Amino acid sequence: MLLTRRNNQNWLPDVFNDMWNMDLMPNRFNATAPAVNVIEKDKEYDVEFAAPGLTKDDFKVSVDADNYLNVVLEKKEDNKGDKDDKGRYLRREFSYSKFSQSMLLPDDVESDHIDARVNNGVLTVVLPKKVEEKPQPATKQIEVK
Repeated sequence: MLLTRRNNQNWLPDVFNDMWNMDLMPNRFNATAPAVNVIEKDKEYDVEFAAPGLTKDDFKVSVDADNYLNVVLEKKEDNKGDKDDKGRYLRREFSYSKFSQSMLLPDDVESDHIDARVNNGVLTVVLPKKVEEKPQPATKQIEVK
């Protein structure tokens, strides 16, 4: 699905519903896709991905030339862990193997200052909003001395 850049305040419902609608994804993908929250604040948007047991090394976050935020999660499983002193897995659903998500950023995001961090099992990508510059008056008064 091709999305056009949105230049309005209502970017989230269309983009969020189109890009991250879990109903449109196949069930096998649905089982491994992390839950996502998007929070709007006065000065930023926070995009949160459920990431229990994952570390910062398991993620790659980037913004491409077309202004898409790309989040890639890749957890490399060590098969040695399947059998140890604790026993062996009879059923294993706690695993993310690979996940990728792209989201067109709205025009009011300052893409040069995006921040990402993992804390308590949540990857948070902070999208700061651009500071609106106040227009300069057309006429500038010069003091007469």
